[in-house]
Amino acid sequence: MKINGNAIRPGNVIEHNGRLWRAVRIQHTQPGKGGAYLQVELKDIRDGTKLNERFRSSETVERVRLDEQPYQFLYRDGDQVTLMDNETFEQITVSDDMIGEPAVFLQEGMEVMVMSYEGEALSVELPDIVTMRIVEADPVVKGQTASSSYKPAKLENGVRVMVPPHIESGVRIVVNTADATYVERAKD
Repeated sequence: MKINGNAIRPGNVIEHNGRLWRAVRIQHTQPGKGGAYLQVELKDIRDGTKLNERFRSSETVERVRLDEQPYQFLYRDGDQVTLMDNETFEQITVSDDMIGEPAVFLQEGMEVMVMSYEGEALSVELPDIVTMRIVEADPVVKGQTASSSYKPAKLENGVRVMVPPHIESGVRIVVNTADATYVERAKD
């Protein structure tokens, strides 16, 4: 679908110079001399390279719609991850690189979204939050609860997060998968 250059929004996927790009950041600029333009930071979907491009409102770009399909995480084999389509039970194998850093939060049976274009899987998105158990936490220091301080803790998958002082070992917490930060204590 063709759109104006100034209609690009963060998260849009566009076809530019024969490649697929995701708009990461946009900035409207109106210089004192000349026409206004949209400064767009683009990230290549396949290899992750970045590009800064200017689009004027008179230009048109091709906006691409990615197919979103829910898949279930089955198992990990080295740096390969096997996923299963929930409807057809067809299995695909993708690399850890396609998922990125949040791959450490994959849990057996977890539902993920696979973004594909013309039948080719391009990226895998995990849920925004996951619930995990703390296996190791520093003890509470007396008087530390008065201020809003955090202490380090280790999750069952080996990831270290900063948690409030009242969280102890064995407690289940909700973690943000994008930046591995504590959200809240699990309600279970």
